[in-house]
Amino acid sequence: MAPRVLVSDELSETAVQIFRDRGVEVDFEPQLGKDKDRLLEVIGKYDGLAIRSATKVTEKILEGATNLKVVGRAGIGVDNVDIPAASRRGIIVMNTPFGNSITTAEHAIALMFAVARQLPAADTSTQAGKWEKSKFMGVEITGKTLGVIGAGNIGSIVCARAIGLKMHVVAYDPFLSKERAEEMGVTKVELEELFARADFITLHVPMTDKTRGILNKEALAKTKPGVRIINCARGGLVDEAALAEAIKSGHVAGAAFDVFEVEPAKESPLFGLPNVVCTPHLGASTTEAQENVALQVAEQMADYLVNGAVSNAINMPSITAEEAPILKPFIRLADVLGAFVGQVTEEPIKEIEILYDGITANMNTRALTSAVLAGLIRPQVADVNMVSAPIMIKEKGIVLSEVKRDKTGVFDGYIKLTVTTESMTRSVAGTVFSDGKPRFIQIKGINLDADVGSHMIYITNTDVPGMIGFIGTTLGAAGVNIANFQLGRDKQGGDAIALLYVDGKVDDAVLAELTAHQAIRQAKPLTFNID
Repeated sequence: MAPRVLVSDELSETAVQIFRDRGVEVDFEPQLGKDKDRLLEVIGKYDGLAIRSATKVTEKILEGATNLKVVGRAGIGVDNVDIPAASRRGIIVMNTPFGNSITTAEHAIALMFAVARQLPAADTSTQAGKWEKSKFMGVEITGKTLGVIGAGNIGSIVCARAIGLKMHVVAYDPFLSKERAEEMGVTKVELEELFARADFITLHVPMTDKTRGILNKEALAKTKPGVRIINCARGGLVDEAALAEAIKSGHVAGAAFDVFEVEPAKESPLFGLPNVVCTPHLGASTTEAQENVALQVAEQMADYLVNGAVSNAINMPSITAEEAPILKPFIRLADVLGAFVGQVTEEPIKEIEILYDGITANMNTRALTSAVLAGLIRPQVADVNMVSAPIMIKEKGIVLSEVKRDKTGVFDGYIKLTVTTESMTRSVAGTVFSDGKPRFIQIKGINLDADVGSHMIYITNTDVPGMIGFIGTTLGAAGVNIANFQLGRDKQGGDAIALLYVDGKVDDAVLAELTAHQAIRQAKPLTFNID
């Protein structure tokens, strides 16, 4: 059955056609997002939901989205999506962080010019029949220092434009390397140095607990007298009341805001102040940007629903269309390894270590780790997936670590999962052969080579003669057909394991008969999703 997508906000017909061309059924109802009751009524029918800002994807809506796999936001902001609730339900949330980068950066530059030359006030005065030439004394941009807070996608474009205007650019960004700063032609500084040096400050960071109020009363007091502030990023990054007081005192010479703490902004401490320029969140409002993000979100959602490729996801590692076919068998392997340990481990897990050896170390290990965790949790939580599993592991307080290393053995690459509980450590390793199928290559440190079947029996025992005969006879008498059989032991007379690939589920009575043998410690049924 073809995947089905609801477009509940305004997207271009070209974007809608992308879904159809990719074999995705699409219902285009651009006004539906404003009717939350109607949206709740129908959302259960869809695999994907494409939105802009009008649709509010609340926890209540998500509760009714029983088949939803992906929400795609045409734009960078996802404030209208309850991401934690979506993650708990295994729903991928995507945005389009690059589609409006140029448009937003250009708007920031435009606002910088507007506040530098008092253009809106001068326009209003002139059109009112006044000729107040001496009233609107501005400042030049050339030679001034621009402080850029956040040098990511949009901030880096602003830096490039400002350098083209012959400005000196200083940038604060914890993730900006010295090499990248030199490549951009900017000076990397700490926040307090930026405050002290900048004639203009422009913000380009997301709203987080760390960035909220990054320009508060105390920070504004540290800025250079006569500074001008531009915010095209997110409302709440700047304390509007504190900024209003700084403007009234003359410490701040002006401000230009496209975003506000409360939107739509019907009132603000900044309104009516001299040399304050305000626009109604126009950062992404160009014809080109609106079309770009619409096309991009349609492509991303179709790629995921049809091919399994994940790009620009907020709550899951990205998997490119090129990676997807290569990664798919290893994701299946990762899920199998997690499922094995999840089914044979009955105590609460305290620590998880995932080792990536050889070629697997160079793969998208974030995606592989998510798959391991999903398999690990699935025996207890049936509807867990690669999105929700990492959240659950974190909530449980389980320590998770990854180790990557170059090839060390006969296999080109393999994955090894080790979990630690209060009383034991358990490990399993596996690889993918040329046929693309997962295989177990080590369990409890014992080497073996076993196919993975939908139904298996895992037996641990003391290495004594006659075990193969006993197991085969017992299962044969119960009508259980063995498709494959692998044995392993650490030493003669020591610990041994048997892994049996059988044709169907095995009754508890048969397992009890197996464990009645004095040498067998455990006979555990296993199921794997290997489709």
